[in-house]
Amino acid sequence: MTLAIDKTFTGSIPQLYEAHLVPLIFEPYAADLADRIAGLPVSRVLEIACGTGVVTRALDEALDDEVAIVATDLNAAMIEEARTHGTRRKIDWRTADAMALPFPDASFDCVVCQFGAMFFPDKARAFAETRRVLSPGGVFLFNVWDRIEENDFAHTVAQALASLFPSDPPRFMERTPHGYHDTGTIRRDLAAGGFAKADIETLAARSAARTALEPAIAYCQGTPWRSEIEARGSLEEATQVSARAIKSRFGAGPVDGKIQALVVTGNRDA
Repeated sequence: MTLAIDKTFTGSIPQLYEAHLVPLIFEPYAADLADRIAGLPVSRVLEIACGTGVVTRALDEALDDEVAIVATDLNAAMIEEARTHGTRRKIDWRTADAMALPFPDASFDCVVCQFGAMFFPDKARAFAETRRVLSPGGVFLFNVWDRIEENDFAHTVAQALASLFPSDPPRFMERTPHGYHDTGTIRRDLAAGGFAKADIETLAARSAARTALEPAIAYCQGTPWRSEIEARGSLEEATQVSARAIKSRFGAGPVDGKIQALVVTGNRDA
């Protein structure tokens, strides 16, 4: 179950997210999505839940110059951070809710979403909105994280926080980012949204950082986990406990761990 706090990316979180999480876990999958879309006959692409724009920038580099890119996110603070990073072409940045997209029917050849579907409160409704704005033959491409046990740094930090707050562990990461990995559930939600068939691929990659402290900062301070931690105790203590747990498992640095996601492709008309 996604809580309201899970969707709150405010304060310093957008900057920390961009500086730490993007290079740590998001860049490899952004490049993968952009490469897949570059092989499609597209002229207008919509990105939903764009965050600080890592996929947007990858699309800008991978797609022909004449392809129009519209990038949206529910959180205005994330859009503002995304705007600060340069792109070759003019990006149409908009604050928008994936549950009620502000676009006419059949507006886009492709809709892409990186690690955002887990946050949708009604996934079938969001998928139906995606299908509505796709043109005939259009493609919906998104990824979600696999279970937390397949993602080394996230799992290590979750265990560290559980040891620090044993009576009430903060569960944001397990609950939401790593809470939507059952392929049967994903297929049912897609079918309810009008996508009768979908291809789902498991894709592993590596996550690297210079020190054990970097992923600890990324997860504890650059995600909504932060609010849960601060409600229970010291953010600095939680960060240091997490850093020590990562150091114990992976060394002081450089550190390297496995990350794993599911990549989902659906066609509007399939």
